Parts: sequence; C-alpha cells; structure tokens
Amino acid sequence: METSGIPVSAFAMYSDSKKRNSVKEKSKVKVKRKRSNSITSDFECNKTSTSSNGFDVSKNSCLQKKKTPNKLKLHDAVSDDDKTNKTSMKTESTKSSCSKAMKTSIKKENKKKKNTKITSCLSSPSYKAEENVNSVNPIEDSSILFSWLIHPMSVDKFFNKSWEKAPLHIKRNKANYYKLLMSTPMIDDLLRKYNILFTKNIDITSYSDGQRETHNPPGRALPSVVWDYYANGCSVRMLNPQTFIPKLHTLNASLQEYFGCFVGANSYLTPPDSQGFAPHYDDIEAFILQIEGKKRWRLYKPRNDEEYLPRYSSKNFDQSEIGEPILDVVVEAGDLLYFPRGTIHQGETIDGCHSLHITLSCYQKNSWGNFLEELVPEALKTSIECNSEFRQGLPLNYLNEIGSVHSKKNTEFRQKFIKNTKDLLHKMIDMIDIDKAADQIAKNHIHDFLPPVLAPIELECSALQDGERMIEQGVVVNRVEIEPDTRIRLVRAHCVRLVENKEAWRIYYSSENSKEYHQYELQFLELDSHIVPAVKKIIASYPDFVKVDDLPIEGEDNKVQVARDLWEKCIVLTDVPLPIIE
Repeated sequence: METSGIPVSAFAMYSDSKKRNSVKEKSKVKVKRKRSNSITSDFECNKTSTSSNGFDVSKNSCLQKKKTPNKLKLHDAVSDDDKTNKTSMKTESTKSSCSKAMKTSIKKENKKKKNTKITSCLSSPSYKAEENVNSVNPIEDSSILFSWLIHPMSVDKFFNKSWEKAPLHIKRNKANYYKLLMSTPMIDDLLRKYNILFTKNIDITSYSDGQRETHNPPGRALPSVVWDYYANGCSVRMLNPQTFIPKLHTLNASLQEYFGCFVGANSYLTPPDSQGFAPHYDDIEAFILQIEGKKRWRLYKPRNDEEYLPRYSSKNFDQSEIGEPILDVVVEAGDLLYFPRGTIHQGETIDGCHSLHITLSCYQKNSWGNFLEELVPEALKTSIECNSEFRQGLPLNYLNEIGSVHSKKNTEFRQKFIKNTKDLLHKMIDMIDIDKAADQIAKNHIHDFLPPVLAPIELECSALQDGERMIEQGVVVNRVEIEPDTRIRLVRAHCVRLVENKEAWRIYYSSENSKEYHQYELQFLELDSHIVPAVKKIIASYPDFVKVDDLPIEGEDNKVQVARDLWEKCIVLTDVPLPIIE
C-alpha cells in the first residue's frame, strides 16, 4: 500500500432528444481525437505509472521542490527479541516462531474484528451485533470509520501533513475497498425504484473543446434517458446519494460526529475516454472514493493567495488560466484521493475504462472567518447597548477629512479620528462572547445535518421503535412510561444545541431532519429557564447515561416530563427498552 502527498505553499481546497443528438455528434468527434497524456496504466493488472512533482512550503510562500513524495508501508509487528533470536538455540528459535505465529494470529483476529466493526457501522438496520446500548460507542465508531477511510495513513499524520495543506493519493490495490457503498447496478436500481428528478437529484454533464454543458431535461430521470446520455459521452452526477443509499447515509452521519459539521456526498459516473466537468476549485475538503474503474486526475495550486482556502467555489477555468499540474495521477478502484478546498482539479477517464467515484465533502463554511462573522456583530451590538461612547455622535465635518479622497492627508483631525476608532474597537473586544458565537455556528450545522443513524439496539431503546404500538382491531399495546430510575443519554453528541435567546432558551435538534438537504425548517424546542440545568447535565454527560432522578431540577414529575419530551423527539434514548405498563 502506498500514499503520496504533495505539500504546497499557500495551498488548500470543489433534454430532449435534440440535445442528446447534439451530444452524440460531439462525442463522435471526441472519440476520433487521439488523447495524449503522460500516464499509462494496465487496468487489468493494477499497474500504474504516474508522473508528479513534489513541493514543500517555505516561509515566503515560494514553492520548493522536494525529491520524492512520502510513501507509507505497512510493517508486520515483530518484536526486537524476535529479531535477535535468529542465532539462538533451536528451542528458543521455535519459541520465537510460535511467538511470531501467535502475534500474526492476533493481528489477523484484530483486523477481522475491525472489519466486522466497520461492516456493523455501515450495515442496514437488519444487522444486529450489539448486545446492549452500552456496547455502542458513537464516538469510537466515527473514529473507526474515518481511520478506515484514510487507511493505511494514520489520523495524526493526515491532519499534520495533508489536512488543509496538500493533496494526498492513497493507492491500495484493493479494488473492492469502497465497493460496499455503491455500484453502477445500484444506480440503475435507484433510478427505477425512486422518483429521482433531473437537476434536483441528478445532473447530466459534458465537457468538450473547453466547454462545460449541462443537459438536464425537466422531470423524472428515467433510466433509459439517463443511460442514453451516458452512452453518448455524458457524465452522470448524483446529488446527495445518501438520500437513497442507507450505507452512505450511515457513513456521512457518523463522520458528522467526527468533524462536527455537515458531511455531504455526490457520486460521479463518467463514461470511457471523457470528461464531465471543466477545471475548477470547490469550497469544501474533498475525499474522492474510487468505486469502479479509474480516472486520471490533474490537480493545480491556487492561482493566488486570495484563492487559498476559499469560502466560495470558483468559476469554470480555461486551461490557459491554471498553469501546470502539481499532481498528475491515475486513481484506480479502491484508491482515495484527498485535496483541500481551493485545489483546482479536473478528472478524465482513460484507456477505455469508465469511472464511478463518490466525493465526500466537509468543512464548508466552518472557518475562523465564519466564526468571527458571528462573534464581531454580536460584540458590536452589545457594546452599543452597554457603552455610551459607541452612541456618541460623529465629529462635525468628519466627511470632509475622512474618505478615499482624503486618504493621503495627515492632519491632526484625521489622526485623532483614527485613534478614537481603534480605541472603540479595543473596547469592543472586551464584549466578545465566544460561547454565544459557537452556539450560532452549531445551530447552523444542526440545520445542515443528516439525521443520526442509530444502531439496531439503539432503535429498540428510542421512540422510533419502543413505546406504544397499534395491533389488530385498533388495539394499542406496549404502553410504556419513563420512571425516575430510567437512564437516558443523547442519541449523538452533535444532534442538539442548547442556545440562549433573549426571549427564552431553545434546544435545536437534527433528529427530525430529512435526508434531503434543508427540506424542513430548523427544528427547536423552547424551554423554561428552570428546566435548563437538566438539559445541560444531559448534554455534558454524553456519552454516559444519566438517571432521570439525578437531573438537577425540582420535582420528580418535572424530571420525568423533561426526559419524556426529549425521548419523544428522539433527542435522547434509554439504556434498555422501557418496561411495559400492565
């Protein structure tokens, strides 16, 4: 297994029949055109030759050439004693061999358990591995899934060397590594099973002769129409496929817990020897999971410092605007390609192979700039309310001294005006409330989030499956009640946010969100102030369970009512299914 990364300075990161006939004519021309590239690859034998340049970061942001990209290799865990025992007596050698065999066996067993855990994390609700809710650890599960995503690179090394800094290609030679998430037959099945709409759920695109086009007719994306476009050289982009694919929903919802912000996905199916999109950069951290086939990717550094870690995606670029690639690589089935926001990129299929990949995206609108946008206006508002200096009138005739026309002046009035402005800004800093700003950022994330995915045993302890049921003849059974000795916890750490408003406290939650992005308004519950300490304790105790009777509010009935209200909104679950009332 190999990894390669390119550190870079100032770098981080994305019809009708008439139209189809038009695409077909273009594709005929394109097929005749002989492609030239520096990458040759034998897809059948999994051999790839790549050409890439390595760069490092210097203090003055100039690109410095490196000799070779870093590579990671897996090593067997063999102790120093095993190595020194080569010249020992036969019995000691046998012992060493047994020790090695035992370690190898343990290693295989641990790997098997880890793979089982990953399968369990991504499996459908019919999969049942947990014995009780206490055996489910959402924090650990999210870490396991992210480690699996970037294996064999360590998480620490990834965040130190690549995150927001440099592209990374992890080559695995395991074509089925991401296959459990998606496949081309699955796309066909989704088109037949669901009312998938052009533009809303799927895009048909092409890129030829420097022109990027979208060919979306109105209405439902019927498979015969989609595959006709595909056969004529068009790419098929599926928007938010986690809406329809449970394993992908589970992966993204789990990674939300890891990153603390929305994790989205798009899938891209590209026919052989074609390109669906023009060179561009995005405003997200991108993880390319190659599912089938292969694709040649060319990545380019930002054109200037203003495009480093951009807050918005770019226009489509012409080849003449982007220079030479800093990474030119063939990504094959089972490989991962990561690149930060701001990375200009383009991908094309080669050697007669199609390509299917999923792009996972995260960290959109999650920068210090976004945090300060919440922090500074609120601090200014508080300063104006609390300090009369901010409400004093501006000096008479200040417009005759201040402005672009007067910017070169160095008068006493101008110097005094600048000093007063800076003094007020310093006083405003004393009014900042970082907790309030964080709550506002978190509230926005709550609206973005996918709903949490619960393990089977968790479902049995939640309002989704526990509680009253209707059976034959209109009879309601399985009546349950939360009691003072009932133990509860949040379903997930980031599924709620307690926010103080002037009017009231509110708890915002994502458990009733749709898998479709922003389909519903932001959901919240308003709380009386005397209930707030109980909610704070539940949130602060995660992932531990809290006994209802230990909630720090007065009155047993109040404690039970708070727990019941949160349970009915799937904000909390119990450690065991609730007892049935006889």
